[in-house]
Amino acid sequence: MSFPSNKHLTDDTRSTCADTATLRKARFWNRIARKYAADPIADMAGYETSLQRTRSLLSTEHDVLEIGCGTGTTALHLAASTGRFLATDISAEMIAIAKEKLASQPTPQLSFALADADEPMFGAATYDRVLAFNILHLVSDLDETLAMAAQALRPGGLFISKTPCLAEMNPLIQHLALPLMRAVGKAPRLVQCLNEVQLRAAMIRQGLQIVSVERHGTKKKDFRVFIVAKKPLVTEPIRASTC
Repeated sequence: MSFPSNKHLTDDTRSTCADTATLRKARFWNRIARKYAADPIADMAGYETSLQRTRSLLSTEHDVLEIGCGTGTTALHLAASTGRFLATDISAEMIAIAKEKLASQPTPQLSFALADADEPMFGAATYDRVLAFNILHLVSDLDETLAMAAQALRPGGLFISKTPCLAEMNPLIQHLALPLMRAVGKAPRLVQCLNEVQLRAAMIRQGLQIVSVERHGTKKKDFRVFIVAKKPLVTEPIRASTC
């Protein structure tokens, strides 16, 4: 089974992601990468539930792509349950940390590469599963990202995502706290305030069929929605009878 080479994903990304917005995103995540890696997971039980649910949808026969992999923690937890696992992120520093983790925890199925979730560079019908955890609220164009994910999936493949729905939180979060965090450099400029309905609708617009919508949090109300969507199987055209 062939995959796009890491050289393609890294070298081409440097040239095609030279626009100001993309470079700004990369700089932000590069700057906070080490702190991000050191921060504890707020709801470990909920995270473990999401990992277990995702594993139940994976097979050692599957080729898997993760977009927005951060420092690779989730990829390292899941890769052993797959055939091949390519994890990507826009931040070179995040990928460097992920590779450090991989060196200390060798996982033959797993590789990391630099790539932007907003850029179409993963090939058509190449993967059985595309994963997007904590990234859909950070992309420049949600529909475009979902369209590229759907294109990368083989027919019958699954798009598995978990997304913070900021629009479901206290309005003060998006109207006061988020602007303040941006002002002091603790949040990226681009953060979409989405809700579950908007996420489901965007996936449906790109031809994905919603399989399940779940919440795995264990602390009060869970604002992170876990959605599994399927790329429909290609149906053959009906042939005219020759009788």
